[in-house]
Amino acid sequence: MIRLRYREAAELIKVRGKMAVLMINDFDAGAGRMDRGTQYTVNTQLVHGTLMNIADRPTDVQLPGSYDANPLHRVPIIVTGNDFSTLYAPLIRDGRMVKFYSRPDREDRIGIVGGIFAEDGLEIEQLVDAFPNRPSTSLVHCDRAFGTNRSSSSSIM
Repeated sequence: MIRLRYREAAELIKVRGKMAVLMINDFDAGAGRMDRGTQYTVNTQLVHGTLMNIADRPTDVQLPGSYDANPLHRVPIIVTGNDFSTLYAPLIRDGRMVKFYSRPDREDRIGIVGGIFAEDGLEIEQLVDAFPNRPSTSLVHCDRAFGTNRSSSSSIM
């Protein structure tokens, strides 16, 4: 699936002349986690192998059973997560992945939380201030603290 989406994005760049990007949210929470609590399954190995192959040869991404000699446009892959220390080390080595770390300040967090809870009528600043020292706060915890009824498990950074 990753190879197919990568090739589709490269084709969009070629045909429409517009930039495209692949986004993998919370990678560390799923296939990216490499610790004692996660099984290293065939699917996990395939995801890691595919991403490493794309990172090493971004203009030569092939689909199984077919070959295209024409080089592809490079497509950035953005991976988000809360704890990159749990990712497979060869995947995140320097030269294969460029890492940017962000720790939003209070004003940024107000903007993020305000966008998430825009329709809920919450006091956004109060919600953000309730968790001042936590870089990632589960919305479920926020909901419990303020008595709202959302079931999202997204994260606030």
